This record gives sequence, structure tokens and C-alpha cells, in this order.
Amino acid sequence: MAVAYMLLVLFLAAFVAGFILLVVGAINFDFSNSEIPPGVKQPVKLRIIHIILISTAVVGKILENIGICSGVSFVRYMQGRKTLGVDPKLFIKDLWFEKVPVRIYQPKVPSATQRRGVMFFHGGGWVLGSLETHEKLCRFIARESESVVVSVGYRLAPEHKYPAAYEDCLCATIHFMNNTEHYGVDPANVIVCGDSAGGNLAAAVSQTLAGRSDLPKLRAQILIYPGLQALDFNLPSYQQNQGVPLLFREHAAFYLLQYLNGDASNLEEVLEGSHIPIDIKLNYMKWVSPDNIPEKFKVRGYKPHVLLDCTTEAYETVKRFLEPNLCPLLAEDAIVQQLPESFILTCEYDVLRDDGLLYKKRLEDNGVRVTWYHLEDGFHGVINSFNSDWLSFSSGK
Repeated sequence: MAVAYMLLVLFLAAFVAGFILLVVGAINFDFSNSEIPPGVKQPVKLRIIHIILISTAVVGKILENIGICSGVSFVRYMQGRKTLGVDPKLFIKDLWFEKVPVRIYQPKVPSATQRRGVMFFHGGGWVLGSLETHEKLCRFIARESESVVVSVGYRLAPEHKYPAAYEDCLCATIHFMNNTEHYGVDPANVIVCGDSAGGNLAAAVSQTLAGRSDLPKLRAQILIYPGLQALDFNLPSYQQNQGVPLLFREHAAFYLLQYLNGDASNLEEVLEGSHIPIDIKLNYMKWVSPDNIPEKFKVRGYKPHVLLDCTTEAYETVKRFLEPNLCPLLAEDAIVQQLPESFILTCEYDVLRDDGLLYKKRLEDNGVRVTWYHLEDGFHGVINSFNSDWLSFSSGK
């Protein structure tokens, strides 16, 4: 019995040691491929957040390999496990709009007039994120702007592929616009808002509703470092920030492929630009081109990318990247001209920076009023920690 006990102890010790080595090894590997530019303030904080994210992902992968749960499920659980208590200034309620779960935040203070309504779509690469991960942000928006905020718990990839997330956000928005009187909201003052993948969904919903005559017009769209296209992953911001946490270049492409069809086997073709035929790429270069990026955003380094053709097989797999509901930057001018007043936030150290810059130009070229705010020391995901006790960033605030 004593020998068996000793063997068990040795086995557990070896397992724990191996587990720690795997995590540390993965962190070191990720560090070797990451870079925090000198322009980022409080780099140590960003590194800490990066380590936490890497560690969570690695542990999830280990648990998946030994058959306990999927890696994605573990990361989702860890990100969404914190719950907040009652908010003294807000009524908060979980509801269903049709078949879509939503969380509504309503200010308790009485209002003499109808309030503004904000449809909020969370980020997370269409794979992660939830009502819980953006709870603090939605509470903050509702309190500070005295608006009714509706956070949408849309279906996630890869279990639910495109267009599931888009359809859920659209369905919830239409339901809310048809029932604003129940929430004391002015039907002419409804805004769509989202960060990262949520910014993509907000832009897609806004475009879809632009031509609808049976609904009030959206008041505005708020796009926080949105991802808006999948034609070119070699724009200046992708080259300059490819290894900057919290979103690497290859991760951006990976998440898009997960949302598209749950299959990342075409990742290399997408990254090198051999997933779309040259003639089609040339057709869209009027909108998606480094030539449309102001020169000041190329000073940190940019090398023009050679156009590569693609195989029929690769294109057949990803051809829905050309659909504006997935990549809103590719919408026709006739749609863009009808869009509401827009706010776009971009971050200098973000691979998605140029998506926002290109969309800003498209909107302005088509007569849409745009308010643009650029965080010179910002990075992707900086908003999420805006009110963290010890891991917040001044630019996020």
C-alpha cells in the first residue's frame, strides 16, 4: 500500500510539473512572437493581461486534450465567471427578444422625456465574449449616458457559424425598435454599438436597416475598433502590429474563419492573400487598399504586398468573405450613403486600425457624418479593462 501511495504521489507530482512546464513553455513561445511597442503606456500591465490570456488558453487546450472539456468552453467559463451585484442606479433584467437572449439596463432616475436606446454587441472574435464579459461596460454606458442599453447574447462560433451572430443581432435590434415604448425609449433615438467583432456586427446591422422603410431610422452607429474586411491581412496596421497583444494578426484571421465556417485550414492562404482571385481583389481595391490609408500611418514601416492569385478550392471555401453582412467594408455606395451618423474608434497599436480608417473614408466619401477618435497609445481590447481595479489603462478610460 505504501509503495502504491508513493507511486501515486510521484505520478501526480510529475503531472503537475509537466502541466506547469507546458504552460510556461506556451507563454515563452507566445512571448517570442509578441511585441509591445514603446508607444504603449503601462506595458507591464499589458504583459500581465497577455500572460493571463495565454495561460487560460493553454490550460483549456490541455483540458481538451485529456477529454475534460473543449478549450473554447474553458476560456468562455473563465472569462464569464465573475458576476456583479445589484447596481443602485440601474434596473437590470435578462429577457428574450424572439429567440435571442438579451440583458437590459435601465436607469432608475426618472426622465421627463423618452430616453436614448443603445443596442450593444460584445466583442470576442465571434467565438468568445458574453453578456457577462461586457457587463461593466454596459452598466457604465447606461449610467453615464442615462440610456437604456440592450446587450445582446448572440450565438457564438464555431458551434454557430455565419450568419448566426449577425442574424441574432439584427433580430434583437428589430424587436427592440418595434417595442421601444415598453422601455421608455424614443424610436428615433436608437443607436447600434459594438467593440471588435461587435463593431463588425453593428456595422452589418446598420447597413441592413439603412434601406428599411418600415422602421425608424437608426440615430447612429458606434464602432469600437471594428473588424470590417477579410480581403487584405497585409495592410499597414496588420504588418506593424502583427505581434502586438491582445490581438495578433494570425488570430484575427483565425477568428474570422471560425465565424465563417468553423474551419481554419485556409489560414495560411488568408494571411498571404491567396484566398481571393486577383480580378476580384482589384475590383475592391477602390475601397480596400493601402493607398487609402493616410501616409502618417505608414511611417512605422510598411512593405507593399504582392498580389497573389488563388486556387478555385480556396476561393470556394471563403467566397462568403465578399458578403457585406460579414465584411461591411464591401457594401455598395448606395447602401453606405444611407447610413446614420457614425462614431469610429481606432487604436494605433491594433491590427484592425486600418479597417476603421478605410471605413471612415468610405463613409465620408459618401456624405455620412463621422466622428473619429484615435487612441495614439491604444491597443486592441483596451476598452474592456477601462474600470479594472489595477489593470486599467488611461487610454481605455
